[in-house]
Amino acid sequence: MRADREDPTDLVVVFQTGDTVALTLAKAALEAEGIPFVTQGEGVQDLIGVGRLPGGFNLAAGPIRIHVERQDAARARELLAGIEPR
Repeated sequence: MRADREDPTDLVVVFQTGDTVALTLAKAALEAEGIPFVTQGEGVQDLIGVGRLPGGFNLAAGPIRIHVERQDAARARELLAGIEPR
């Protein structure tokens, strides 16, 4: 690969939250637009320490993050801009 081109499989964070409702809305919005994504930290929230705190996420694991390919990041961020945690 040439150094002057971006790697299209380079993943970037476009959304993070501890709010399960906001996470569900964000995932549904990306799926509806056909934007592939992966989540980080979703499966470990209740496994470490005391579990989730009132903020909705585990302090040790941090908030759940949604990653998309760099080429889709601008479109994904625009799509998710209106989703706010409760």
